[in-house]
Amino acid sequence: MDITRIRFDENGLIPAVVQDAETSEVLTVAYMNEESLKKSLQTGESWFYSRSRKELWHKGATSGNTQKIVEMKHDCDQDSLVLRVLPKGPACHTGETSCFYETIYKNNDLQPATLTDILSTLEKLIAERDEERPEGAYTTYLFEEGVDKILKKVGEEASEVIIAAKNRDAEELKWEVADMLYHTMVLLREQRLPFWEVLSVLQERHNKPAK
Repeated sequence: MDITRIRFDENGLIPAVVQDAETSEVLTVAYMNEESLKKSLQTGESWFYSRSRKELWHKGATSGNTQKIVEMKHDCDQDSLVLRVLPKGPACHTGETSCFYETIYKNNDLQPATLTDILSTLEKLIAERDEERPEGAYTTYLFEEGVDKILKKVGEEASEVIIAAKNRDAEELKWEVADMLYHTMVLLREQRLPFWEVLSVLQERHNKPAK
């Protein structure tokens, strides 16, 4: 990025919208000055300027909730930034994933769930079950039984997917694929492998030039 084109305001600042690179959720809005922008570009992690403390701050330096920058863009006027990041923990000081966690209006008729929304919500729910282990929850049961039980369920669901497909039963197939995907995501959590790493493999394969 050519920062000589960046238009800082009269206080030497530029607003930066921070977005989850996996889910596209807006995590926070902060400000950068020239020094914090340079540090962000040099380190590949988010650095901002605190208007209240009047000093630079490295996101996650204290909490450990750092943000690895995937991409940074400026708008057509070069006076605002968007950072697409991979967050390591919540972005908000309250412990919420995003600072924008309070909804003041929502029209469900105009808000269809996207594939990313569904998978991200499922991954978060599985993570919560793993951390909290609520009594009576099926996901809790799987984690407490351990990897062998989880692997057995993945194998069983894969077999049922094959049977449904061989029978040309679309209704059964969609349920079995959903079950297999769920148990696979439980396995990924047990192995501490984020789902985005699987998606990044698919993206990498997609970006490879055709031979």
